[in-house]
Amino acid sequence: MKHIDSIAAEPTAATRVWNVAEFCLQHRLDGKEEAKLVALFGQFATTSELVHNVTRRARSR
Repeated sequence: MKHIDSIAAEPTAATRVWNVAEFCLQHRLDGKEEAKLVALFGQFATTSELVHNVTRRARSR
């Protein structure tokens, strides 16, 4: 049997913390969407929080 260190085994990529303004710039989100995200999370949030709370625009064909 082998011991696994729980701290070393935790994934860190999923918990990246973003500056909300930078995230909005990189993903081409408008000021209204940025204001909504800042109101929800403040100036910083994790990737998961941001991605799951962005309002997606309908794609026209």
